[in-house]
Amino acid sequence: MQAVVLAAGEGTRLRPLTEDKPKALVEVDGKPLVEDVFDNLLEIGVTELVVVVGYQKEQLIERYGDAYEGVPITYAHQREQLGLAHAILQAEPHVDDDFVLMLGDNVFRGNLGDVIKRQHEERADAAFLVEEVPYEEASRYGVLDTNEYGEIVEVVEKPDEPPSNLVMTGFYTFTPAIFHACHLVQPSDRGEYELPDAIDLLIQSGRTIDAIRMDGWRIDVGYPDDREEAERRVREAEAPIPE
Repeated sequence: MQAVVLAAGEGTRLRPLTEDKPKALVEVDGKPLVEDVFDNLLEIGVTELVVVVGYQKEQLIERYGDAYEGVPITYAHQREQLGLAHAILQAEPHVDDDFVLMLGDNVFRGNLGDVIKRQHEERADAAFLVEEVPYEEASRYGVLDTNEYGEIVEVVEKPDEPPSNLVMTGFYTFTPAIFHACHLVQPSDRGEYELPDAIDLLIQSGRTIDAIRMDGWRIDVGYPDDREEAERRVREAEAPIPE
């Protein structure tokens, strides 16, 4: 199983932590963010990594080379950071079939394997983890709008007025249909090619899309405070259970 890891970001909101390194190499509890992502992916059975790099890409390539823990790595270069849909398209030449997508700046402790299982069972063109967040935070993410039956009718990227507080996390599985959708996406008001817009195109074309509630937790490390919270949660999770 292949996995695409998006690790091209500069991480301007994480400065000064990213003044001398790409965002994906910012450490949480002594481990780079992207390495935590790699470990999660290997744990669920990924056998090949396609890493999309950009800002200070040489540091990532020099650090990990052509393999991580025996799993081969292929690098794809995103020359301009033009959004997640644009980043995915840089990986397209290296992806053969269904694949996992994971953002390189999220710390996950949750039911990632459930997403893969659901996609295989339903033959969904997209399946992803979702979580509820406070309404005031929903505008940071891709937000799901559902109908009275709980079916996803739309995905909106970082809306000013979120239709719900149910948001996509940074873990997805896709069939190659996502590449066609990404090619069709038009730039958003932010001038970026947004992944939620590509997923919305799949929804509107009648493709099978599944959302799986997260059982666990994840931290999107966008700001220094997020990194501190991620470190706290990781240490808490790894602390020995009192007898």
